Amino acid sequence: MYAQVIVDVPTMQTNRPYTYRVPAAMKEILQRGMRVVVPFGKGNRLVQGFVVAIKENAEQVEKLKEVIQVVEIEPVLNEELLQLGAWLADYNFAFQISVLQTMLPNVMRAKYGKVLRVLEPEKLRDWPQVALMFADRKEVPFDNDNVDHELLPQLLKLQKQNVIEIGYLVKNRAKVKMVNVLKSIKDMSFYQEQLQKLRSSAVKQARLLSFLMHAPSKFVPVKDVIKRYNLDYAVINQAETKGWLVQDQMESYRIPKLQTPVQPSQPLELNAEQQKAYDAITANIVEPEKRTFLLEGVTGSGKTEVYLQAIAKALSIGKTALMLVPEITLTPQMVRRVKSRFGDDVAVMHSGLSDGERYDEWRRIQRQEVHVVVGARSAVFAPLINIGLIIIDEEHETSYKQDDNPRYHARDVAQWRSDYHNATLLLGSATPSLESRARAQKGVYQLLTLTQRATRGALPTTEIVDMREAIKYNNDDVLSPQLLTSMQERLARQEQIVLMLNRRGYANFIICRDCGYTPRCVNCDVALTVHKDVGRLVCHYCGYSETIPRQCKICGSKRIRQFGTGTQKVVEHLNEILPEAHVLRMDVDTTRKKGSVDKLLTAFGDHKADILLGTQMIAKGLDFPNVTLVGILNADTTLTLPDFRASERTFQLLTQVSGRAGRADKPGNVILQTFNPEHYAIQLAKDQDYEAFYRQEMSLRHAWRYTPYYFTVQIKFAHEQVNEAAKIAFETTNWLKNIVDKETIMLGPAPSTISRIKNKYYYRVVIKYRYDQNLMQALTELMHKGQQLQRQGVTLMIDREPTNFM
Repeated sequence: MYAQVIVDVPTMQTNRPYTYRVPAAMKEILQRGMRVVVPFGKGNRLVQGFVVAIKENAEQVEKLKEVIQVVEIEPVLNEELLQLGAWLADYNFAFQISVLQTMLPNVMRAKYGKVLRVLEPEKLRDWPQVALMFADRKEVPFDNDNVDHELLPQLLKLQKQNVIEIGYLVKNRAKVKMVNVLKSIKDMSFYQEQLQKLRSSAVKQARLLSFLMHAPSKFVPVKDVIKRYNLDYAVINQAETKGWLVQDQMESYRIPKLQTPVQPSQPLELNAEQQKAYDAITANIVEPEKRTFLLEGVTGSGKTEVYLQAIAKALSIGKTALMLVPEITLTPQMVRRVKSRFGDDVAVMHSGLSDGERYDEWRRIQRQEVHVVVGARSAVFAPLINIGLIIIDEEHETSYKQDDNPRYHARDVAQWRSDYHNATLLLGSATPSLESRARAQKGVYQLLTLTQRATRGALPTTEIVDMREAIKYNNDDVLSPQLLTSMQERLARQEQIVLMLNRRGYANFIICRDCGYTPRCVNCDVALTVHKDVGRLVCHYCGYSETIPRQCKICGSKRIRQFGTGTQKVVEHLNEILPEAHVLRMDVDTTRKKGSVDKLLTAFGDHKADILLGTQMIAKGLDFPNVTLVGILNADTTLTLPDFRASERTFQLLTQVSGRAGRADKPGNVILQTFNPEHYAIQLAKDQDYEAFYRQEMSLRHAWRYTPYYFTVQIKFAHEQVNEAAKIAFETTNWLKNIVDKETIMLGPAPSTISRIKNKYYYRVVIKYRYDQNLMQALTELMHKGQQLQRQGVTLMIDREPTNFM
């Protein structure tokens, strides 16, 4: 019996299975999808791998190595996920091992280590310092804590003499949480009798006996009993000695908790448009057919209620459901709504959880103990079986695309899984991506529309403020007079306000007013951002930071000024001009701690703050009935990006954040501050007129030959020397030009928008094509060449349908 294993070595040479002999003891348990430990390479170092096939025959059997260890006694990847992994690696020009590891919680990735083993202890007599290391053991961890660097020459000599050897370890970081539990083992009359025998001073024993009298005949956590009845471990242990109870250890799940308990909810009555959408979706769930729906509904139209009732339908016929949200900001509110409807039958998966929580949620799903999964991008790989419905909320969001290897899009994976299960795929958004809307126009997706708010209320009214004029009369580049007046009115009525500024930090940069010097990152070609609360200048690309200077490093002048505005500076400004208002700030810096997102949103929902100020993370999905004013402090932040999607992203962001206002019975207003008031994306966002924007943008995309009329691939080359990066980029581009079809368009190579990041210079090529099989074959060949380029210090990245052109 032979196992084919994808090993944990991400190179082109290993991007295929290796064959290993299966020991007799493993023949009855080894299965496809299991993790194993195998020797690899000339030094037989141990690595982890995934069994992707089992065969009865193999070639050159005598040369094959043997599987060393099985990591778990059951597969961690089922048949579907193995097939998905093979397709995804091929489709996205990625390594299979990278894709398979992405499907699992981070804690299930192997941790490797080295050890020194003594083979002939008696020969260490002439090496007293080394002998001391092995005085009480035959194996020493080969790391800085256990091995003195000064001993390395001696260790090398001993290794050559075969007195010691270097061994390799594969450590499994996935740990199950165990808790102490107890169980009553006698009947009520026994405990009553013991209670009568107790001395009057034995208060704690009496409380324990009272609990045991009525305790359920199952194990319960010891710490819960101690906390509830004010006991201690000594009393519990003494009771076990007396035969009152038994103690044991049991596995305990680390369940993610929200800040406040979730209250159960009941389905709401659907309006006519919601009912029509629900009927179409559930008919497809009941009579499964490969079909994708695009639910286009204005902000506040009740898309989430349609999702929840569709999930209930899937569960009622014995199927499971998967729901994706674009980022963890949306997760707490969505988890509340889903758990309020389906309780403990819901698992949560996103990056804000601890490693232990993610591992336990994954195991609950794999063990089929839950049937609904809510999570961000990586939750698309949740090991659900018999899927009936997959929902992607805010489907237009770019966060569904992973920028790092493997560069997958969750929508592509969801489409593959829905096809595999004959499941219903439901994409929802108030501002669908042009690609999805175009597919609906062609009939590839079935379009469902919600044109009215679920509360029958009107969309918020929007006023565009030209900041070029406002600054002339007010010298305040943060709050226009119109916005300040509207805020004061809302505060007087005890209503709440949401402000968005899509730039964190205090100021964009600082500059010397005498010589013009601006501090820049030492690793990247960007100016450092001011973070006043920590007194640092910070690079948002590599994390480099330095103290805010008091004088110029170049000329020594103290005339240093901060330019631009970030969320920190706006909070300071609000505290000065509206001292009676309580402001909550929500950006990457304030939401780093676990549970901080839920804590902030809960506080704002409980009206413990008047103003919620944040970056684009507050623009989507948040539903607060008392918010009647939304202020967009700078609508142009995304409009000036060097990206053909800049107008689309601006329209989507402005429409989404505007939709936070007036979601209940109170009318909503939006103040939109901009330096480009005539731009069509801003004018159409004012009226939330998606259809008009779609027609305008599609005509431009057709003229420019961009998606959805053309597919796109971006190739990036990075090297520590700018000349080398440029050389490889031009050589590769010239090679590709002789291969691709005549209709295929190649732009570049050219330096990236930010030419240097983390001490590497970047060049890129953008390729636009319709149907070019030659290009696909060439890109696969280029991926194989990537290993050779890596040896030259070149990093190669191939990105299908990129969402980031920076």
